[in-house]
Amino acid sequence: MNTDNKRHVAIVGGGYAGMAVAATLASANIRVTVFESARQLGGRARGVIYNDTQLDNGQHILLGCYRQTLRLIEQVGGNPERDLLRLPLRLTLHNHLEFKAAYLPAPLHLVVGLLSAKGLSLRERLSVARFYMAMACTKFKLSTNMSAYELLDSHKQGDRLARLLWEPLCVAALNTPLGIASAQVFLNVLRESFGGSRSASDMLLSRMDLTALFPDRAAAYIKQRGGEVVCACEVRAVLPQDEGIALMVSQDSLPAVQTRSFSHAVCATSPTNAARLLSSLPQLKDVAEQIAAIPHQPVYTVYIQYPECVSLPLPMLGLDRCYSQWLFDKGRISGQRGLVAVVISAQGRHQDCGHELLAQNVIHELREQLHIKTDPLWYKVIAEKRATFSCETGLLRPENETPLANVMLAGDYTNGDYPATLEGAVTSGILCARSIIDRW
Repeated sequence: MNTDNKRHVAIVGGGYAGMAVAATLASANIRVTVFESARQLGGRARGVIYNDTQLDNGQHILLGCYRQTLRLIEQVGGNPERDLLRLPLRLTLHNHLEFKAAYLPAPLHLVVGLLSAKGLSLRERLSVARFYMAMACTKFKLSTNMSAYELLDSHKQGDRLARLLWEPLCVAALNTPLGIASAQVFLNVLRESFGGSRSASDMLLSRMDLTALFPDRAAAYIKQRGGEVVCACEVRAVLPQDEGIALMVSQDSLPAVQTRSFSHAVCATSPTNAARLLSSLPQLKDVAEQIAAIPHQPVYTVYIQYPECVSLPLPMLGLDRCYSQWLFDKGRISGQRGLVAVVISAQGRHQDCGHELLAQNVIHELREQLHIKTDPLWYKVIAEKRATFSCETGLLRPENETPLANVMLAGDYTNGDYPATLEGAVTSGILCARSIIDRW
């Protein structure tokens, strides 16, 4: 291997996981090159332009407990307090449920919020409190695998509580239906968001598109430290060498496939692409098969542009028993007046609708539920059919390290406490980077 490549790490994939690897390595003065097959960074959390309007391919809610993500945003030049709209925890299902955390120290912020919650009987509120206290006593650890629904049923939460409170929380956090979702991962989310300081449960909504929030800034940070970020460049194959790793890459601007050598390679693509890329390596055949077996869940986002005078009662609002699950008023969040983003997470009946019918159903629901009588100027459905891994009971998730010592995996689907969230992706990337740094 050329001596220039003895400390040169390739990162395949420029999403949040890949850019977290690269930024962390760059901060330790380790040379990195990021390869992204798309023309822009961000992966499954990226900006999209439609009708000259900046959109995202899906809405991602950050939480105050996302310590690693917030730290990295700041490290690469962002300002979380400026870039993100911070709201105290508030779960509002229109005309059914209103829960809002109080401005008090933890855990009083949740206690007062629960006691004052609208739409729940006193018996239901006490049932929620007993369940949370029981989980806190076990330090949010289960001795056996079970679904989130089985856990809640064993603690007598009831169908109404499940529908109004637990199902919306579970689907929003895990993008997996309550009946098959991992109870342990759901408890991990409750522990991190509700078991810490008051600010840990705050909801953070990005005021800018998701590519600009972190990946683009990370790219500038990496280049300032001697690294390279190459977009519109596909990695065709990963080839072990005696002293490192070679990547076969093809780039739009180059006439032929190139072979480039590195000391390490981190595969930070989607699970589907990771399985394809690693399947040709005999040493990683089992890992590739494990990744390929991971089930997935969709996320649909319906953007509706109304005249600027149209707004929602809150920046974020839920609907009960509708196609629409969560509504985001982009005017209140990012200044895009009249723009509403409607998120429909996990599998469901919406998958049987075409985009046109789904958009019309959503528009009808907003008209009926929120009395928005004005016709929209335009609408756009963005369907990520394999948006996240399905966070199911007993799911085997691959480790960051592989049987090839200088090939690693990064992504929200790798083994960890978190579901498929930005924090899960970033944390996985940081773990990969630190493992490489520790070897040197």
